[in-house]
Amino acid sequence: MDSASGTAADEDAADEDTAAGTATSDAASDSESGEYAVLLDVLPQGRPGDDRPPSQKSPVAYALGEPQFQLYELTLSSAEELSVGDRIRIGPEAADVIDRFREVDLGDLTHNADAELEYAVEAIVDANERRFVDFYNEAGPISLRLHQLNLLPGIGEKLRNDILDERKRGPFESFADVEERISGLHNPREVIVDRIVEELREEDLKYQRFVGYEG
Repeated sequence: MDSASGTAADEDAADEDTAAGTATSDAASDSESGEYAVLLDVLPQGRPGDDRPPSQKSPVAYALGEPQFQLYELTLSSAEELSVGDRIRIGPEAADVIDRFREVDLGDLTHNADAELEYAVEAIVDANERRFVDFYNEAGPISLRLHQLNLLPGIGEKLRNDILDERKRGPFESFADVEERISGLHNPREVIVDRIVEELREEDLKYQRFVGYEG
């Protein structure tokens, strides 16, 4: 993956793409990218390490995409009225705000963007509670020895079996419902958030259930 600092030559080549007037991705087609993203950092003066004159630089931002938690660098038409934590559209529909975007790695993020990562995960989970509650309702076995529920921090054999038994009586309706019905699982929302953050930060995890997961 290209570094976040980039080069002047890379910027010049990308500026030719901008002239086409569409938002494009170096990493994926628009149909494969998330429809929305939460802003992690907004840099009105452009990418760190870009030594070109201010008149030749564009504002950039870093963002966490939905629904697969992709990390993006966005080249913006304007940084006005955009703030950390904003949820914005990604794709052709956002061409008036985003000139182009590319998928990046964790190491490409600015320090500020990295520090905002968990807050952005929380925002996405809160905005899509039904989806993540349904993980407790629908998660299945990975192998004869391992279940998807066991990927969640703190969920061992007993809690896994309690969840499986309880959901047979009826689906969970909310995080509060999971917590009320499963003794010992005190914050099912935070358990999901912790797992997503772990998948974002740990490159050597054997199983990815949320980051990049297409179901």
